[in-house]
Amino acid sequence: MKPSITAQLYQAAKQAQDKAYAPYSHFRVGAAILDNNQQITAGCNVENAAYPIGCCAEQAAVAHMIMSGGQAIDHILIVGGDGQPCPPCGACRQIIFEHGHMETMVYLEQPDNQGNFTARPIKELLPDAFDHSQLAK
Repeated sequence: MKPSITAQLYQAAKQAQDKAYAPYSHFRVGAAILDNNQQITAGCNVENAAYPIGCCAEQAAVAHMIMSGGQAIDHILIVGGDGQPCPPCGACRQIIFEHGHMETMVYLEQPDNQGNFTARPIKELLPDAFDHSQLAK
């Protein structure tokens, strides 16, 4: 039997988290995306001594998705820290919204270490989001 989407995303996010470059904060984050082509891509955070020019895992995963031919995020799962929920920062919420859709699901690991996740659409994490329709033409 094929593993569930969340199980596949979790595995990819954990593998990405293992590769995170976090020598300053020691807070390793991994993110995995299922895109509109049903392809899974992942990314990890990459820190830099010159704060704040590092890269979040979600940003890296989106870049990987685009480079792999994906056009939209259907699902994104984020892991970080010691199994505590690791919600995306404000900038990453905007990036997920930009490269997803109103119903893009965001999964966060729960602290029970039992493979449980909370799932919410990005529209709940970023109400009244700024989008291209608000740009002057």
